[in-house]
Amino acid sequence: MSDSSGKLKLGALVALVVGSMIGGGIFSLPQNMAASAGVGAVLIGWGITAVGMLTLAFVFQTLANRKPDLDGGVYAYAKAGFGDYMGFSSAWGYWISAWLGNVGYFVLLFSTLGYFFPIFGEGNTPAAIIGASILLWAVHFLVLRGIKEAAFINLVTTVAKVVPLVLFALICLFAFRLDIFTADIWAVGTPELGSVMNQVRNMMLVTVWVFIGIEGASIFSSRAEKRSDVGKATVIGFVTVLLFLVLVNVLSLGIMTQPELAKLQNPSMAAVLEHVVGHWGAVLISVGLIISLLGALLSWVLLCAEIMFAAAKDHTMPEFLRRENANQVPANALWLTNAMVQIFLVITLFSNSTYLSLIYLATSMILVPYLWSAAYAFLLALRSETYEQALAERKKDLIIGGIALLYAIWLLYAGGVKYLLLSALLYAPGAILFAKAKREVGQPIFTNVEKLIFAAVVIGALVAAYGLYDGFLTL
Repeated sequence: MSDSSGKLKLGALVALVVGSMIGGGIFSLPQNMAASAGVGAVLIGWGITAVGMLTLAFVFQTLANRKPDLDGGVYAYAKAGFGDYMGFSSAWGYWISAWLGNVGYFVLLFSTLGYFFPIFGEGNTPAAIIGASILLWAVHFLVLRGIKEAAFINLVTTVAKVVPLVLFALICLFAFRLDIFTADIWAVGTPELGSVMNQVRNMMLVTVWVFIGIEGASIFSSRAEKRSDVGKATVIGFVTVLLFLVLVNVLSLGIMTQPELAKLQNPSMAAVLEHVVGHWGAVLISVGLIISLLGALLSWVLLCAEIMFAAAKDHTMPEFLRRENANQVPANALWLTNAMVQIFLVITLFSNSTYLSLIYLATSMILVPYLWSAAYAFLLALRSETYEQALAERKKDLIIGGIALLYAIWLLYAGGVKYLLLSALLYAPGAILFAKAKREVGQPIFTNVEKLIFAAVVIGALVAAYGLYDGFLTL
């Protein structure tokens, strides 16, 4: 997959995108979607998501080709377009989203094991948290020893993810019943879901979560054999994953009704297949998911450390995050990441956080980096920067960038005020690291515009803190 110089070929980059996008989300999709929307809203939502996410994939493709000097993907674009604090906030938001996602993975992993061992419950019982903590530090010390995710492990976990998904799709295709699918298209029988617009809004956040990782190839852009492969890998990976997601979601709605699906325990794909073929179906999906989650955990732990390390290398993050151990692993970034995962694992024990509420929070944290990437692509086309000889391309990219930007803004709206405030609470403390990084290079901390942005973040964080204390906001 990679050539003699260690550079990544197209196949390896596609595997990175597909591998980081298919983690645990798809295995819980039938229940997650049914809990927030009926069949009609699900179809509308997927339509909007497909267009919006495809334009985002094109944005990453365009930026990889037009700005080949910018490595590290999401945060580099924010920094180049909107200054140091926005660049820092993108790296910080992406990092938090990635490790929060890992907390969600642990909860889902032990919820799956709970199918075989009831002591783990829904993944947030004391036994599950102890088990998750042991596993977390086992992965941590594995990575510290310099065991970068071997191509072999990656290949095995990717195959293990895809085989049960293909089987699921084939079996459900034959078991699909149109009368179940069309029984209550607009979810009139479940008024608690609200209007169709509300349903679309609520399912959109779940769809974003299952696409996180779409930027995987651009983060490893400096290691690509051919620069143009980064964009190709992003689009190929996106289309493959979209196909799987829509099949899993839509076919489930023809096997069980929306209220039935909404009541399932996750991973809900297991229960759907069990409904069709009996017990072995649930076992197959559960085993596939456990292997898939272990692979995803390993790659996201590495990704968390990589983003902090890359940002520290160009002085966006403090210098201590740039330190590597004898095995060339960014050790400090890794310790900080996994300490945060551990703290949040303990919090899930007391705040009764489910997989879904962690996912919503992780998703709202990544919306800001996505927003700045889309805005930067739009800005380049608007200013004609790098388009001196390509006027036709400029028009096309202006439209694509514009749609991606509107989609990113719509997602912030879909997330709602609650998650915006909670993410402000996680963004605000980052300024301590930003200030430290600025002091190390002897620069003033904020520009005048950045002072205003930071003030808005602090106000949001204070409101959120009071909300959690008073009880009108919950995790």
